[in-house]
Amino acid sequence: MTMHTKYKGHLGEFVAIALLYLKGYRILERRYKTACGEIDIIAKRGNTVVFVEVKARKNVEKCFLAINPKQMNRIRQASLVFLRRNPRLADSELRFDVILVAEHWIPRHIQNVDLPAAGNL
Repeated sequence: MTMHTKYKGHLGEFVAIALLYLKGYRILERRYKTACGEIDIIAKRGNTVVFVEVKARKNVEKCFLAINPKQMNRIRQASLVFLRRNPRLADSELRFDVILVAEHWIPRHIQNVDLPAAGNL
């Protein structure tokens, strides 16, 4: 990963967090790391815990192409680790979202992305 790519990713996460704040979310974790993977952002609004993958690319098409089933399964597995470590959130509604950040475009928040089941890959 080049420094430019890393910077673009961090900038994308910053934009995504700002968007979530404006929508009334509280950020619980940023770059949450587990042995099975990383979740870019974990946020909460009301009784809903949201696991967010951020894709920052040159254009929206490249953002969409960067989302793949293997990666989304990694997020599902990491979310299970998070929930085991945070039992107070066990009764929360859960959702998986993606925020697309492309140059010269308003960030796009896609809610309730359908993730593959852990064994379906």
